[in-house]
Amino acid sequence: MWKTTKKSTLPELLRLSDPGIREQLQALPASVVLIGVGADGQPVCVDLDSESPHVLVCTAGGGGTTTLLCTLAAQLLHHGAHAVFIDPKRVSHRWAKGLPTVTYRADLADIHDALVGLRSELQRRIDHVDQHGDTDDLPRLTVVFERADHTLRQLARYWDTVRQEDDPKTSPAVDALHELLFAGREIRIHVLFDGYPTARSLGQGGHEQFHTMVLGRVSTSTYNRLAPQIGTAPKSSTHPGRFHVVQGLTAHQTQVLLLTEAEAAAWVAATAAGEN
Repeated sequence: MWKTTKKSTLPELLRLSDPGIREQLQALPASVVLIGVGADGQPVCVDLDSESPHVLVCTAGGGGTTTLLCTLAAQLLHHGAHAVFIDPKRVSHRWAKGLPTVTYRADLADIHDALVGLRSELQRRIDHVDQHGDTDDLPRLTVVFERADHTLRQLARYWDTVRQEDDPKTSPAVDALHELLFAGREIRIHVLFDGYPTARSLGQGGHEQFHTMVLGRVSTSTYNRLAPQIGTAPKSSTHPGRFHVVQGLTAHQTQVLLLTEAEAAAWVAATAAGEN
């Protein structure tokens, strides 16, 4: 099914056009996204409802983070989810701009307002569950946060320049993200986080909100800080699309699925066309 090298049971690349991939994606429940294929030839997935409501992706520059976030988000949008894309680089997720269920924000002030708005949406959903007892009629909401560490620092500085005397000292946008990470599971809000969370950006132990981490080309010290439960850090690879997916006490060496921007947009559009 997948082409492998002599030294590895992993495929060299994993694309949407590979035999059986579309069928696998179509068969997944709406809460499950395919990350890639493991060394045993089995799919490596995450169930956002039962296993890990948020996903952390951490790589060195050029490691494929943006493409992986695109791939994960497109799968959720394909199943009818809504998404907020935070794209301070302005070019990382142009494929998603203009999609009917996507809110796209690039300017710092707009990112601030979007996160504060998400806090209100979080409370609205909590109130809904209190009144109705379930989330069946709430669309899944995904926050795709590019360059999150850098942007969180910028948001803190931005708040220092605009806050009034009686305003809280801590950025309400940064606080909102903390609340989304803490309470998102119960009300179908998920964060796909690009970065290396620190105590300064997410608070002490903030990275522990991510029960699934996709790590590639990271240093041993980074690996040990983010996933100390693994013990000895596995050797990183410079092979395109080669990551370790940390889930619980296990690190799966994985060839991740990488969609092009055109493929991602088309996969999302297939929902509107009733092809899912």
